[in-house]
Amino acid sequence: VQLQESGPGLVQSSQTLSLTCTVSGASITTDYYWSWIRQSPGKGLEWLGAIGYTGSVYYNPSLKRRASISRDTSKNQFTLQLTAVTPEDTAVYSCGRATQRPVTTTSRGSWGQGTQVTVSS
Repeated sequence: VQLQESGPGLVQSSQTLSLTCTVSGASITTDYYWSWIRQSPGKGLEWLGAIGYTGSVYYNPSLKRRASISRDTSKNQFTLQLTAVTPEDTAVYSCGRATQRPVTTTSRGSWGQGTQVTVSS
């Protein structure tokens, strides 16, 4: 399986961050949790949420309902939207195929290369 993140690398504070993960080599409707994580210096890995193969969605409560994950099965893609961003949301965002939730390590599962998102104040 291959996963590729896409989206803007720079977002203004208070705006909405939107990233898309394009999946090839596997269908997002057959098993696994299709997940989003982010990593930043000093904060480590943070699981943001996931959409299951049935379409059920799961979120990290710490995001206080700012995150929304959806999917387009016709394109085999899933999307993350994060509202009201601040510079604290600056990180490398990665999408992946995970066997559990929440994700605590990328040593298991399959992950995209990640994309840097910077939130400007």
